[in-house]
Amino acid sequence: MPTRLASCSCGQLTARVAGAPLRVSICHCLACQRRTGSPFAQQARFRRADVTVSGSASVYTLAGDSGAQARFHFCPRCGATVYYEADAFPGLLSIPVGAFADPGFPAPTVSVYEERMHGWVVPPAGAEHIP
Repeated sequence: MPTRLASCSCGQLTARVAGAPLRVSICHCLACQRRTGSPFAQQARFRRADVTVSGSASVYTLAGDSGAQARFHFCPRCGATVYYEADAFPGLLSIPVGAFADPGFPAPTVSVYEERMHGWVVPPAGAEHIP
């Protein structure tokens, strides 16, 4: 079973994951664009039981377009988000793919909020498109 380590920029907050992600997606919503400073966010979803978190985190709660909330856990020292929990997906954690710093990480298979996607962005071939 593969093990991966996600970390904040300074290494104080980590999430060790056992096993493959349940889903890897990109999100084009405006909240993700603002949160990441990028035209989209890429995240991998895992069972909470397969993730071991170490270090201290600050939490920012955000309500999405549907009204459901997500709690973003980020390093209080460097500010990097290492994982988040969405009310819509109990028992699961999402981890920003960049926190793994692994260019070989699996490509996204789902692309969401495409109505807010920047015109030059092209999701991977074969990705499921969810408006």
